[in-house]
Amino acid sequence: MELEDSLASMQRAVGGLIQVVYEPGGRDAALICNDEGKLLGLPLNRALRDENGEIYDAIAGTFFICGAPADSENFTSLTDEQIDYWLRRLAKPEFFVNVNGQIICVPVEDPGA
Repeated sequence: MELEDSLASMQRAVGGLIQVVYEPGGRDAALICNDEGKLLGLPLNRALRDENGEIYDAIAGTFFICGAPADSENFTSLTDEQIDYWLRRLAKPEFFVNVNGQIICVPVEDPGA
């Protein structure tokens, strides 16, 4: 999708105040989500992972990904390489389960099943 380069446009896309999240290994890209998503009880959407693939947090609600070059203060469109990376990274939906107060993330292997 294309967004106007404005704070208001980004806030509309995520349904509230924005939070910028940089996932390690994210290829100069940023995940933009609702800053209050968890407080508002929005459904967990995707797990955030460290360099070793271990989950350290999760994004709640709608989010989008944009370019965030290290040498710039502005967000940009994703490059073809970034698009390929994020399509692979987010290819499988994730299902979150609360087991005795611990959130467990389960990748959905076949979303059509």
